Amino acid sequence: MQREQIKQVADEFPEDVDVDAFLERIYLLRKIEIAEKQFAEGNVHTHEEVKEQLKSWLE
Repeated sequence: MQREQIKQVADEFPEDVDVDAFLERIYLLRKIEIAEKQFAEGNVHTHEEVKEQLKSWLE
């Protein structure tokens, strides 16, 4: 996450910002950023693959 993105998020909050809410927002955006990168790199599983893996875990 770039500093400019963090500044943009900070600008979206009111002057009396709730620090916990701000950090949760930054954390969420970072997780989305990571997920998008993983998707772009093909590091994903189909729904069927996940169902099969879950089935083996529950046996």
